Formats: sequence, structure tokens, C-alpha cells
Amino acid sequence: MKRVKPFAYLLIAVGLYSCNTPQKETSFQKNEPVNFAQVKIEDNFWLPRINKHAEVTLPACLNQCEVETQRIKNFAIAAGMEEGEFKGLVYDDSDLYKMIEGCSYSLMNHPNPELEKKLDEIIDKIAGAQLEDGYLMTYFILGDLNQRWTNMDKHEMYCCGHLIEAAIAYYNATGKRTLLDVAIKFANHIDNTFGKNKRNWVPGHQEIELALVKLYRVTQDDRYLKLAHWLLEQRGHNHGDWKAKDYYQDLKPVSELSKISGHAVRAMYMFTGMADLASITQDTAYVRALDRLWEDVTKTKMYATGGIGSSRKNEGFTEDYDLPNAEAYCETCASVGMVFWNQRMNMLKGDGKYVDILERSMYNGALAGISLSADRFFYVNPLESAGTHHRKPWYGTACCPSQISRFLPSVGNYVYATSSDALWVNLYIASETNVTIEDVPMHVKQLTEYPWKGDVKLVMTPEKETNFTLKVRIPNWCKNYEFMVNGEKVKTEIDKQYLLVERTWKAGDEVSFSMAMPVEVVAADPRVKANIGKRCLQRGPLVYCMEEIDNPLYNNATLLHSTNYMANFEPDLLGGVVSITAVNGDDTYKFIPYYAWDNREAGKMQVWVKYEE
Repeated sequence: MKRVKPFAYLLIAVGLYSCNTPQKETSFQKNEPVNFAQVKIEDNFWLPRINKHAEVTLPACLNQCEVETQRIKNFAIAAGMEEGEFKGLVYDDSDLYKMIEGCSYSLMNHPNPELEKKLDEIIDKIAGAQLEDGYLMTYFILGDLNQRWTNMDKHEMYCCGHLIEAAIAYYNATGKRTLLDVAIKFANHIDNTFGKNKRNWVPGHQEIELALVKLYRVTQDDRYLKLAHWLLEQRGHNHGDWKAKDYYQDLKPVSELSKISGHAVRAMYMFTGMADLASITQDTAYVRALDRLWEDVTKTKMYATGGIGSSRKNEGFTEDYDLPNAEAYCETCASVGMVFWNQRMNMLKGDGKYVDILERSMYNGALAGISLSADRFFYVNPLESAGTHHRKPWYGTACCPSQISRFLPSVGNYVYATSSDALWVNLYIASETNVTIEDVPMHVKQLTEYPWKGDVKLVMTPEKETNFTLKVRIPNWCKNYEFMVNGEKVKTEIDKQYLLVERTWKAGDEVSFSMAMPVEVVAADPRVKANIGKRCLQRGPLVYCMEEIDNPLYNNATLLHSTNYMANFEPDLLGGVVSITAVNGDDTYKFIPYYAWDNREAGKMQVWVKYEE
């Protein structure tokens, strides 16, 4: 089971996807994701994580916000419910909002009256802290209110964005409007203060742009859509009150961007907002810019894990192909941001290559951000460690724990999508959902042991016989597969990495899709200096690493052209994983999935291993 595969795509870097001239869009949104609230996860890989998220992660985050730090108390003080003064960092409100968003997503599939009551109590404090004019940020309310809206890097609009997302999530989960009304009031305050013929403003940390589009979709009030567009258009016109324009993605108007720069998370949120806006306004200039930026990110600045942001200095990007391993930043928030952005790109383009990146970031870069115990977190995700880098229960800047707390319960968002005449299967996660295609309701059940096995079964149950196209994504790592309907091979087409089957479907039709999962030996682009003379291992969507704890020969580990690789499922290892054993004559090395490292005793780790022809 061996394959040497020189990737040239920045896993790496460059060339796997051709850089085509963007074509004129005929329809700006090719599909609509099926919301995770309509997707019942039954997967042996994801379901235990989602359950543990509800049982462990959310209580841990709530404890940090309420007991270990003053994030909740700051609101209570501002509301006059308690006495004291502000403690924490300027942007701490946002972590509480993201925690509320994560709790809300969990409530949709894990009803919990006690948790809901706790959130109502927190929301009362948030509502009580809001000023009459709609402004809401405890750092300034409890500090010098005259300093509000004087510094673009103080995260005021960033906090409002996360408030909006939390409010929409809680409203969708419970039907309660209190937090939504608070968010609308703050958004209206911003709209009344900034805009054409009012004040200029460039948000130092993007986020509000995508949140305002969400608010527009909930309220159908186009003032929020217009405000999102205005804020994006403010960039690149010397309105920012900073010198490091590249750090803030403020070098040029967003529609003219071709190269990503600066802070990775800020960029991901901005690109997601641009894609959201374009899907509604049909802005071709935005789409062309996003095409250029996607090529730049995935070909020259992305790690094998789907992580982005190579530099600790700016939590972001440097020059092309600068991808150090031990010094890699790869913030967990940025990997989740890659999932957000690439889903939006798939919606716009209907191209499986975006889901390839989404999947890579999700199973590797993002999932590594949380421990198997579900209560410890990585902020930074290097691809090599001397044994001193470990997950922590919380951080002073706690964006990553709260980011994971809202991401995990929503993974069902990325499995299915629909268009008027098609069902799109993007990810392979055992699950059930109900969709409507060609005005016919249909139940879909997916059975699989992915990512350990490449066998997938889909059972289609439309209410009546109906003709539509099934679109099943062929992952870019998949080179050999077999596809059958009701046990027979059928005529298929391939378009943008989707295997298409158009037919009249009836209740009980079974689709079998089997993907071979060999161990792949991956070479980096030669321009990635850090990986010259090295290889990494990948199997299916998972990138592997070797830990010192499994490898007595760790310090001298070398892979050869003649090395043999064996994959073996170990149910008692790290919650149950397929490990890879590399055999060089008498020397053997053991590799585990990257997401699972640092869950045992401390030791060294490396993804890229010395290689000799």
C-alpha cells in the first residue's frame, strides 16, 4: 500500500487546480446548504464529538466566562446588577457571544432547559448593559465612553458582528427575540453613525460584514445589506487609522485584491462576507477577486493540514511558499474561517475543489484545535513540536476555544446542499436529512465509516418518483472508486469534481460509492524550503504525524522510496483511529492522525519527515 505523489498544491503548493480565467456567472448561487438543524448526525466519528461538546466543551467555556474570568460579570456591572469595574481585554465581549452561539447550536439538537435558562439570565445582563442609543461594548461603557468610536482597532464592530451571529442563533434555537432585538439596536446604532454622508470607518477586525448579511436574511431589511457593502468598500481608500495597511487588508479596494496579506482570521472573515454579499448582489467584481485570492491562498500559502497563517508576528501571511513547520502559526480560528469561506465559494461556483479545502481544514487544522477530552484547546497549530506545545483550558485571548465551541455543533451544515433540480453530497458523514427537490419532499440516509473507510451508501426515499440529479463529490485525493445504483453500474458524468447521476428516483433506491484509501506519500512544492528532502503521509482526508511516544527511533526517522505502509484500525488508541505503520527493513515508525496529537504524555511531533530516494 504505497504511493509516492508529488503534490504541487500548497500542501504543499501549486498546480493541482488550474488557474482558469473566471467565467461570467450565469447563476450566482449554484446550491444552498442544508442547515445542520435539519441534519441528524449518526456518525461514529462526529457524533461522539458533538455529544461531548454538549457535555464537556460548553460547560467548560461557560465556567471560563462566568467563574474563571469576568466576561459575564462585565455585563452585569454595566447593567447595574452588580458592582465593580471592567476586567479583561477590549474584545472579551465577543468570546461570550460566540459561546452563546455555540450553546444555541447545541440546543437545536440537544435540548437542555437548564442551559437555556442560564443563557436567558446572561442575555438579560447583556440587554441591561446596552445604552439607550444602541451602543454595547463593556470595555467603553465601564471605562471612558468618550473614547468609543475613536480607534478602528478596538474591535467594536467585531464584537457587534459576533453579537449578531449569537442573537440569530439563539432566536433560531428558541424563538426568543430579546438578544436579537439587542443586536438589531446595536446594528442600527452603527448604521445611524457611519455611512455615506456620515462618518467613515474601516473595521480593524472584519466580522461584522458577514454578520450583517445574516441579519439581512433574517429581517429582510436591506439597510444591513447596504451597510455590509459600504463597510467592505471603505477599505483601500486611506480611511484606516493605521500604518500597516497590509495587516488590515486595507492596501486597495477589495474588488482589486489578488494577493492575500496580513492577519489570517481577519482575511477569512472578509472573504466570507464578500462571498455572502456577492451571492445576493451578483457582484462579478467581488467574485473575480475571490477567485484570484483563492488561487493565491491555496497554491502558495496553505499548509498540508489546511492551516493558514505562517507567521506569529502578524498571526498571518508572509511571502509565497514561506511555510515553516515548528514556527507555523495556523490559528484554529483561521482553519474554521477556511471552512466558512470555502463553503461560500462552493455555493457560488458549485465546484468540489472548494469542499476539498473545506474538508482538509475541517478534519486537520480545525479539529486539532480541541483535545479528545473536549476541554483543552490549541490556539496555534504547528506541524512540528519539540514537545513543549500543548493545549490549554483557556486563553487570555480566547477566540479559539469559543470558535470551536460554535463550530463543532454545526458540522452538519457542510454535508448536503440542494438546488432546484439536484441533491449535492459534499461530505461523507453518516446522517439523515429531509430535503425537497423538484418540489418533492425526500428523505436521505447516509451510511459510512468515513474517514476510516471510503465506503458510502445513500438511501433515497422521495415521497413519489421524481427525476433529479444526484451530485456526489469525488475528493481530490480519490483516484479509484466504484459507483453503483441498486447494485448495478449506471451511466454517470463528472463535472467540477462531482459525479452526476440523473434519473427518476423512487423510494428505497440505494447508491453505493466506494473510494480506495491508500496511504499517500506527499511531497511539497520544491519552493517550500522547509520541506525539501521531506515527505508527509496522508490517507483519505487525514494528514498524519509521528509522535515521539510511539517511536523509539523518532530522532533518526527516515522514510525511503522502498518503505512499505500498513494502515490498521486501533479501537483503543486515541478514541479509535487508523494508524499507519511505516516499515523500513527492521525499522518501523508509527503515524497517527494529526488532529489527535498531544493527547498523551508530552513528546516531540512532526508531520514532515526526512525522506531519501
